[in-house]
Amino acid sequence: MATSNKAAPGAPATIDSSSGATVHDVARVAGVSAMTVSRVINGRASVSAATRGKVEAAIASLHYQPNLAARAARTGTLRIGLLYSNPSAAFLSEFLVGAMDQCRQGGGQLLLERCGDLASQRAAIDCLVAAGVDGILVPPPLCDSPQVLAQLNQMGIPAIAVATARPSPDVSAVRIDDYEGALAMTRHLIALGHRDIGFIEGDPEHTPALLRRQAFEDAMREAGLPVPPQRVAQGYFTYRSGLDAARQLLAADPRPSAIFASNDDMAAATLAVAHGMGLQVPQDISVCGFDDTPVATTVWPELSTIHQPIADMARAAVTLVIDEIRQRRAGETAPATHHLMAFTLMARASSGPWGPAGQLQVSP
Repeated sequence: MATSNKAAPGAPATIDSSSGATVHDVARVAGVSAMTVSRVINGRASVSAATRGKVEAAIASLHYQPNLAARAARTGTLRIGLLYSNPSAAFLSEFLVGAMDQCRQGGGQLLLERCGDLASQRAAIDCLVAAGVDGILVPPPLCDSPQVLAQLNQMGIPAIAVATARPSPDVSAVRIDDYEGALAMTRHLIALGHRDIGFIEGDPEHTPALLRRQAFEDAMREAGLPVPPQRVAQGYFTYRSGLDAARQLLAADPRPSAIFASNDDMAAATLAVAHGMGLQVPQDISVCGFDDTPVATTVWPELSTIHQPIADMARAAVTLVIDEIRQRRAGETAPATHHLMAFTLMARASSGPWGPAGQLQVSP
């Protein structure tokens, strides 16, 4: 005899899954109501961390997967656009992991449009709007584009700026403190005994790049150390630009004892140039990056870097835009929200101590 999955009158509708488990099965295993399970699935913030953990454990044990088509038929699937022009494939990879995961949990569908110059940015936004997106995620460097943000505002499309260093008071944003992160990394190198440090800056059109350079210079000044112009090389957050900048810094005589690159792609390029010159890392030159993208732990030696929780930032951005969309649909005002996330300094093998005589200190 077949078992009916129909919900009791007044209860939330049952969502079938390919495993045969229902919302009510998950609720029974987790010891909560079906409505609580629905809130967790939809990414609502009104559920405690402990309860959310129980529900997620029950979902995993039952191999439960929400039927998004059925949910869309009831409430309409939310379409979330992603406007992307970041040159770092590693950043995009991490961002997509978080965004897709949270869209799945919240019943959203992610649509990606890549763009370059201003004309293509406008065209990409038009494509997303034509596809029926309800809100748009704007990661770097477009998160700092006044033209992009103004166009979205004029169209009445909720937008979330991700990883901007100076968020607009009118636009919701998710970010870390880039200045404090770069300050911490520079102090890390100084604490290791480095006094002559080179710096590879990022794209000057991107506000975090400016703050990271400012923090580097402030930390050096704080320690009473000079920053000659020849110790700063221009990069654009790409691996290729990192190669050019690293060659410039490492060709100097004397060369710096350490190089702090504004992102991991450029730091990885610095490692490649150093290896090509026969230099040992960190014995001859210490190298540090920023972001802690997957490349940081796939190069050798593994990079010391600032961990920016990119996937978690993407998840938070999706949650923010979904909440804003639902508030607008309910006729409520959706004020801008700025979410500051924590960074972590990851000290790995690419940075080592430097002695007063300009040589690596090796413990006996």
